Amino acid sequence: MTRTDSPPRASDAPPAPGELEDALSHLQCILVARRTRSNPEGVTWQQYDVLELLRIRGPMTPSVLSGSLGVSRATTSKALRVLKDLGLVGQQTLGEDRRELTTSLTATGESFLTRVADQRRDNAAIVEAALSPGERAMFVELCHKVAGALEPHL
Repeated sequence: MTRTDSPPRASDAPPAPGELEDALSHLQCILVARRTRSNPEGVTWQQYDVLELLRIRGPMTPSVLSGSLGVSRATTSKALRVLKDLGLVGQQTLGEDRRELTTSLTATGESFLTRVADQRRDNAAIVEAALSPGERAMFVELCHKVAGALEPHL
């Protein structure tokens, strides 16, 4: 029997990354590396969202947190367990029903969010120093445009 398989054609290979893909990937790698340095606790994006929501809106029940974040109650409970173990949130019973808990930021959680915000401001200052006023305005406009294009695909 003869084998009729032909060698892979160039058109079968995935396309090579272009300049835009390379630039986005490089920027993402740098931003993630800088975020990792300011987050030795290893807080995930999802856990960070819980912390930010508590900072903005104040104490909440896990069910309200779940609804506000658009995730399941189980997902929220898992995130809260980790955040509680890290000392970033605290939970207390709400009223007479001991099963109903309210979750709030601890002083350690507030410190964590302050440290992460300081890192964001540091990133912005570095970028601001690297760009002319015109480039900064263009960069801001393009960031908003790109975020707006990507957001519907989340």
